Amino acid sequence: MTAEVLQKAAAGDRLSAEEIELLYHLPLPQVAAVAHELRLQRSDPQVVSFLIDRNINYSNICRVGCNFCAFYRTRRQSDSYTLDYDQISAKIRELEAVGGTRILMQGGVNPDLPLEYYTGLLRHIKANHPSIRIDAFSPEEVLFFEQSFGLNLDELLDTLIEAGLDGLPGAGGEILVDEVRAKAAPARIRSQDWFRILDAAQRKGLYTISTMVIGFGETYRQRADHLVSIRDQQDKALREYGGNGFSGFAMWTLQTEHTRLHGKAPGATAHEYLQQLAIARLALDNQPNIQASWPAQGFKVAQSALYYGASDMGSTMLEENVVSAAGGHDRHSATVRELVRIIDDAGFTPAIRNSRFQIIAYPDVAQVLGRHADNNEAQRSVGGGLVAQPQAVSASD
Repeated sequence: MTAEVLQKAAAGDRLSAEEIELLYHLPLPQVAAVAHELRLQRSDPQVVSFLIDRNINYSNICRVGCNFCAFYRTRRQSDSYTLDYDQISAKIRELEAVGGTRILMQGGVNPDLPLEYYTGLLRHIKANHPSIRIDAFSPEEVLFFEQSFGLNLDELLDTLIEAGLDGLPGAGGEILVDEVRAKAAPARIRSQDWFRILDAAQRKGLYTISTMVIGFGETYRQRADHLVSIRDQQDKALREYGGNGFSGFAMWTLQTEHTRLHGKAPGATAHEYLQQLAIARLALDNQPNIQASWPAQGFKVAQSALYYGASDMGSTMLEENVVSAAGGHDRHSATVRELVRIIDDAGFTPAIRNSRFQIIAYPDVAQVLGRHADNNEAQRSVGGGLVAQPQAVSASD
């Protein structure tokens, strides 16, 4: 029966949660081979894409206090902060200088900030940085806004969109099974609200992305149920919202080094990460864009992921504070040169995309990786050696 499930997946047939669970008991090379073949069928077989962007955490003050978060602070802690608009603009100017196109902006659930802080911030960014796309505010933050500012969800999203919001991140997904969520973070947003908020965002045309974090001690069946729930929402969005579903799928492993879950949650190995990525490719038949995660896994495992179902290398980030804080490592940014080298060494063509996974440029690999006299170290860093004329460009974003 287990082998038949793999054959069914290879044929492109949809798997049930029970069938997805069976895949965890198969040898990983067999699952990976099918995952890679499906990846080649569902996205450009020659191209691996990435995004030049920056994560901006506007505040680390948070009232939720998730057990697996090492980033949040209470308002009384000396290293708590909330950035003003000029500080955020300074970060965006650094992104603009290297050809970046998107900020992923999130913070803690800060009870001291009024709605006007957020709408004013969006308007400030659009006025001063019109070329930058703003994907901001996790479902957890949106739920807090809804509960605090006297607006229903539709009114709230309309207000944020009018101010300049382009999309919502998929943060807070972890494992979308409430039994797991209640143990890992009792005050965390529940699955129903996570889907309700992202469903409304998709209905309004906003960018969204689906996510997954493994390593809480969840069962294989709970992982399978998570994938099926995401797949069901994607079906609905593609059917009812003019195709505006999840633009991609990103997953990583739980980082516990500096969190209250250290020694309590098992985390997940590189083997488990690659296994879960491959199974996600088999299960998520309606999501062609699947990311590898170098911030959590490191560059070598992320490169290997390109043969386990991944078709995208994520983004340069320029700055990442949450995963790296929990993991106790300094993998908080990547250069264009690093991502180009990883993709090229794996045998693929690197391509720069926007947040909707549309290709906007192809780097000149020889120039980016070369060490000739007119390509010094500074030019080989983020933004160095980019070609502005891609083979295929979509004007929409």
